[in-house]
Amino acid sequence: MRIHSASAILTRPLPALLAALSAGALACEAPADLEGAPWRVAVARVKYLPEVEAWAEYQQRERNVVQYVVRMDEPKTLQGRCHWPVEVRADGKLWRRYLVTPDGRTAVEEKKP
Repeated sequence: MRIHSASAILTRPLPALLAALSAGALACEAPADLEGAPWRVAVARVKYLPEVEAWAEYQQRERNVVQYVVRMDEPKTLQGRCHWPVEVRADGKLWRRYLVTPDGRTAVEEKKP
């Protein structure tokens, strides 16, 4: 009888799980020249919008934690192009949500229905 360590048992399904997650997470194809960090480009595109910078500065003065959440698992199609939702939050509460192309060239505020 062969005994497997707990870590060996837990890591075997890991490659399959990672492959499945990455296939869904990258439903928007990221440009190859972004060196594996397209989410950084999406966050930067939103973070440096003038209205977001002003809001974040105010939140920080009020001692609130500002967060940028890229929802790569929830891509949206807008005008035939794939976009990732980027949520802007303070202390976990949603302020605004933007749709950003993986290359970071386009960012639009997602309007509430």
